[in-house]
Parts: sequence; structure tokens; C-alpha cells
Amino acid sequence: MRYARLGRSDLEVSVLGLGGGNFGGIGSTPELFERGDDERTAFALMDAARTSGITLFDTANSYGGGRSEEWLGRWLTARPGARDEIVLTTKVRNRVGTDPGDEGLSRRHITMQIDASLRRLQTDRVDLYLAHEPDSSTPIAESVATFDDLIRAGKICHYGLSNFSGPQLQAAIAAAAAGGHAVPVNLQSSFSLLDRSAAADAFAICGRHGVAFTAFSPLAGGWLTGKYRAGEPYPAGSRMTLRPEPYTSFTSGSTYRMIDELARMALARGLSLPTTALAWVINDPGVTAAIIGPRTSEQVMAACAAIDVTLDPREHAALADIANRYDTSRSA
Repeated sequence: MRYARLGRSDLEVSVLGLGGGNFGGIGSTPELFERGDDERTAFALMDAARTSGITLFDTANSYGGGRSEEWLGRWLTARPGARDEIVLTTKVRNRVGTDPGDEGLSRRHITMQIDASLRRLQTDRVDLYLAHEPDSSTPIAESVATFDDLIRAGKICHYGLSNFSGPQLQAAIAAAAAGGHAVPVNLQSSFSLLDRSAAADAFAICGRHGVAFTAFSPLAGGWLTGKYRAGEPYPAGSRMTLRPEPYTSFTSGSTYRMIDELARMALARGLSLPTTALAWVINDPGVTAAIIGPRTSEQVMAACAAIDVTLDPREHAALADIANRYDTSRSA
């Protein structure tokens, strides 16, 4: 495993992080709660990640209706020493109940939800607390001031943003600076060979302000594993059968042709397509870490193979050129 400093924070993280979005459900969608990994599988995945040297564990208060946090908390309690090894990330913003105030980035919602998350996680602090998505109904100054208060209270060590654009990140930094508050240390967004928009939108801003960029969906919801084939039905239980909406823009013939060409290039180096695609993400100088969502312990080990793959700038650019040729760069 390799490790890197998370921006200008004092956190050292593994360049692969374990995502808990499949624990107890498929993300934050209520209709898919209990359709993801069960608790036994989640424990096995966390054990495999820890054994592999993965120290960045990423979840959210809304994943699986709270089950993801609950199971991660039980796992941490059952594994002596694990809490001090793990850089623990959770998120706030998405809906967690039926009342109007059960979502958003208001002071009230954030302060209520951090206490609920700490109870589920069975810990006294979150190392990195992320705003899960923007909230147009709340001034960003209110949100960053609240995160600063949580840092001062010792409930979180740092905060960051997820699914924010580069200009929205810039606005949050400006609001924090104007109020004399701590600034965000991390931006987490989609980034893969199928969705390269963050590079143009946010990498320069992250670099200018010392904000770490962590990539989620580095395999584009499974598209870059090669399991989706033109003219064939989607595999049962795959993202395209359960939650296809974020990936419908990939369903064109050009995407399949691009994936075939990427696979041939990977094979020429003696590598699999997913290893190559993941290596492309973590070899990008703008990326600090990538969040993976394996469904089996074997997939954890397979993902770690990307750590040993070095892509020089020419090889990295060649893979991006293939993607550019098919014009597949779009939001995922």
C-alpha cells in the first residue's frame, strides 16, 4: 500500500480507500436499502481492506439508512486497535428522515447529524466530515462556520466537500476565510476514464489551495471492469440493474468501443482492464486517493494490484487519449 498526506491536513491516508456505500443498501436510495451487502460481508470486506493496508474508510449517514455507519462502528469496536489505524470519513446532507429538516447543510441539521453519526460509529470523533452534496437553500458561510464549530468541539478533525464543483469549492474556501474559519481540506468527486470532468473543473483550484482530491467511482460504476457488453443483458445485481441513473450516459456504442480499446491496451501490458483503469486514476498527480466499492474480499485484493502499476506521463496520456477519441467524458 502507498500513503499520502491529505492536502494540508495532518491526515496520512492510503491511496485506496474502502467505500461503505454498499453496506446495508445501495447508496442513499431508500428503495435499495437491504439490497446491498449484509453485515457479515461488510465485516469481511473491512477485514480484507485492513489486512491490505487500507486505512481510509469512507461512509455516510444516509448509506443503507444508517446501517453502513452502524456496521462500521460495530467492526471498529470488535477489532482492537482498529480505530487508531483508520482515517474515518462520513458525510452529511442527504435525506435521513421524512421531516422537512431531515436533510441539508443547515447548522441545525449538521449539528444533529454529527451526534447521530458518532453514536452509530461508536467513536468520539470523525477524522474527515464531508458535505455530501451542495445545499442551495443554506448559505455556504453557515455550513462552513458549523463545521468549524465541530472542529473546535473535538467532534471532527477536518471537513471537506463531496459532489461540489470547482467554483463551489472556491466559494466555500472564500466563505471560510472571510469568517476566520477552518477551510475544507478535501474535495471528493467522481473521476475515472469515463468521467474526467473534475480534472478541468476542480484540479487547479484544489492545487492552488492545498485541497486534496479523492476520487469516487474510479471504475465508473463497474463499466471499467468490462462486465457490461454491447448487445448483452446487464449482469444480475449490477449497478445497471439496481441504480442505473448515474450511468445511463455511458450506454452508447462509442463507450463499448472505447472500453474494448482500453482493454486491448491493458492486455498489451499484461494487465486487466480494471487494474489499468484504477491505476490511471491513482497515478494522476491531481488525485490523492481513490474510493473503491468492492463486493468481495477477492475484489479488494484485485484493486490493490493497481498500487504496483506505474504509468509514466506518456502512458497516462495515451489512455486518456483513447477516452477522448470516443468523446465519453461526461458527468457520472
